[in-house]
Amino acid sequence: MKKLILLLLLLPLASFSQEDLLKGIDTISRKEKVSAAFKGLKIVNLESTKLAAKGDLYFIVAHRFGSVKDGFEGFFGLDNANTQLKFVYGLTDWLTISGARSELAYDFSTKYTLIHQTTDGFPVSIAGFTSLAINNTLKESLYPKLTFDNRFTYVQQLLISRKYSEKLSLQLAPTLFHENFVDNAEQDNTQYAIGIGGRYKLSKRWSLNIDYAAHLNRASNSVYKNPLSIGFDLDTGGHVFQMHFTSSQGIHEAGYLGQTTGDWAKGDVFFGFNLLRVF
Repeated sequence: MKKLILLLLLLPLASFSQEDLLKGIDTISRKEKVSAAFKGLKIVNLESTKLAAKGDLYFIVAHRFGSVKDGFEGFFGLDNANTQLKFVYGLTDWLTISGARSELAYDFSTKYTLIHQTTDGFPVSIAGFTSLAINNTLKESLYPKLTFDNRFTYVQQLLISRKYSEKLSLQLAPTLFHENFVDNAEQDNTQYAIGIGGRYKLSKRWSLNIDYAAHLNRASNSVYKNPLSIGFDLDTGGHVFQMHFTSSQGIHEAGYLGQTTGDWAKGDVFFGFNLLRVF
């Protein structure tokens, strides 16, 4: 009889303990990482918060034709193109490294995850991006006192994205970059910009991507402009194919942030694509 009374007294306690355990399991499951805010490593020009998975090797061909405003004389952009070949490697799940070369620059970068958006926890994903570009366009014949380190441009970005739904993702990118050489005496070497971008999923395989970068301390007499890019992503499973129009022919960060010459209002835009293949 005593054993039966003791058992009856312990049953509610066991029930409460089981409920607490289940609550803990539910809490953990609700705080899963939010994935695939962006399918591509870039939105268009702007880096996304997506990193390469550990051990994955990406080969990327990024191409920008000449300006479409040149018409038949420039074969509607087919002449004077800029192509970048890039390798990206997932060193760990939180660290990606890359190296690239185009007609305009060599470019080396790292991208690293700081925090993930979770389903019932932290509201955004945050990644850091750092790059070093070596300018190929500076010529000693034009600048006799040019030294090798004058070619360097350093970029540091904080990438902050949020996946609002299965269709919509947005990103903000506060940016600092430093050009060791500027061709305008009134332009500060250290410059600031704020990038914004987004992805809207149109179907299972297609999405609309847009990004823009506002330069915050550009010299008043500068010929350069803020880059605006609009394009589409096609996800074929093995790779992502990005097609877009952009006001920047420069593909690396230092090129499109500080040296964009195109102007949408004047029809001075460049058609281009990014082709990503994962190994």
